[in-house]
Amino acid sequence: MAVGKEIRTKIKSVKNTQKITRAMEMVAASKMRRAQEKMQATRPYSNKMRSVVSHLAHAHPEYQHPYMQQRDVKRVGVIVVSSDRGLCGGLNTNLLRATVVDMKEWNDANIKINICTVGKKAGSFFSRFGGNVVADISGLGDRPEVADIIGAVKVMLDAFDKGEIDALHLVYNEFVNTMTQNPNNLQLLPIQAESEKELEHHWDYMYEPEAKEVLDALLMRYIESLVYQGIVENLACEQAARMVAMKSASDNAGDIITDLQRVYNKARQAAITQEISEIVGGAAAIQ
Repeated sequence: MAVGKEIRTKIKSVKNTQKITRAMEMVAASKMRRAQEKMQATRPYSNKMRSVVSHLAHAHPEYQHPYMQQRDVKRVGVIVVSSDRGLCGGLNTNLLRATVVDMKEWNDANIKINICTVGKKAGSFFSRFGGNVVADISGLGDRPEVADIIGAVKVMLDAFDKGEIDALHLVYNEFVNTMTQNPNNLQLLPIQAESEKELEHHWDYMYEPEAKEVLDALLMRYIESLVYQGIVENLACEQAARMVAMKSASDNAGDIITDLQRVYNKARQAAITQEISEIVGGAAAIQ
C-alpha cells in the first residue's frame, strides 16, 4: 500500500505542525495577558498627558511653544509601528496597507515624507517598497522600555525643530479586543487642541519657574509617552492576533487530518477488498 504509506506520512507531518501551532497559541495567550496588563497600566498616564497638553494648546502663556504652532505642511514625518515577527495574521499587512493609502494622499498633495520604522516588518517593507527612512528601531522584544525609543523619537523631533518636517504622525495598531485590532493614524505634531466646549470649565496654569522650561520638558515627555503607548498597544495587538492565527491554524490542521484519515480509510478498505477478491478468485481457479 504505497498510497496508504504516503497518506500516513502526510498525517504525521500535519499532526507535528498542529503541535507546534498549539504550543505557539498557548505562548501567545500568555504573552497577550502580560501585554494587556502593561497596556492598561500605561493608558491612564497617556490619556492624562494628552488631556493636559491639549488644554495647554488653548492657553496663552508668555511663551508659545513651536510644537503648538500650526504650519503649512510641505513635508510630514511618520513613525510606523509594526511587529518584529510574523505569524500574526493580517496585522502588519493591514497596518502597512493603511499607511500606504495615507502616503499616497500626501504624495498626491505634493507633500514629502520622512519615515521612522519601529519593528522589522515595517523596516523590511519600506526597504522593498521605497521611502525616505531616516530612523529605524527593531528588536524591542516583549517588554519595551521608554529608553529604547528615545533616540528615534529625537531624530523626528529634531527634524521638526529644524523645519525639515512640518507635521509628525504616529501609525500603529490600536487594541480594541482580542478579535479586533484597528490601524490608527495619530497626529503628534503640531499638537491639536481639544474643543472649547470640553475645556469650558477648565482653568489656566501658572508656570514655575518659567513657561519655556516647563513646556520644553513636558512636551518632549508627551511625545515620548504617546509613541511608547503606541508600541505597547501594538504589542498587545500582535500577541492577540498571533493567538487567533495559531488557533485558526490548529483548527485547520485538525480538519486536514480528518480529511486525510478519511481518505486513508477508504484506500485501506479498497486494498483489503481487492486482496479478498484476489484470494476468492484464486480459490475458484484451483477448484
